[in-house]
Amino acid sequence: MYDLYIANKNYSSWSVRPWVLMRELEIGFREHLVPFGVESGWQNFRKISPTGKVPCLVDGDTVVWDSLAIAEYLAERHDGVWPADGVARAWARSAAAEMHSGFGELRNRCSMTCGQRIRLHEFPAALEHDMARLGALWNDGLRRFGGPYLAGKTFTAVDAFYAPVTFRVQTYDLTLDPASVVYADQVLDTPAMREWYVDALKETLRDEAHESQALLVGRVLQDLRAT
Repeated sequence: MYDLYIANKNYSSWSVRPWVLMRELEIGFREHLVPFGVESGWQNFRKISPTGKVPCLVDGDTVVWDSLAIAEYLAERHDGVWPADGVARAWARSAAAEMHSGFGELRNRCSMTCGQRIRLHEFPAALEHDMARLGALWNDGLRRFGGPYLAGKTFTAVDAFYAPVTFRVQTYDLTLDPASVVYADQVLDTPAMREWYVDALKETLRDEAHESQALLVGRVLQDLRAT
């Protein structure tokens, strides 16, 4: 069985991707949560992954780091990670890679914090650009492949890569077009995403760097996390 190393479910957007993908595809794994923090975080991550970052998948003697590499490793061993249709598969890989390397303003300004509701102090042009591109990309996939997921009828890796964005939409009340709202709600309502969210709300550990970032960019309207 695989061992999947992740960080705090409230904060770790990169960890969501393989965790949700494997849960939705019913690929068995043992979860190892190594929390962020001076005493318990980055030094321990380096014992697991050569980059000192999560997620990291361990399969016996094989260590696979980076969420995109994990998706491809799983795709070599399990059906359904990417769409079976070649055209849909090429589109899904392109869209996942775009998320992996792009959307910098969205990623940096709206850091993931599942259990909070935050009103941004400002909405700069760079964020507007990212949101416009996000809506265009989601609508393109939904139109091409018929939905309800980005590359067709089933949840695949491309949806896993945009899963953290749906948490951001919820946290920061980001405006989307109607089709994108339906898609975001669809992803948030998957069993794996609901499970992740429940676990995130139960967490009591707070990482100062993430908490400070949230206060820097906006005003916290609600905190639903356990105390």
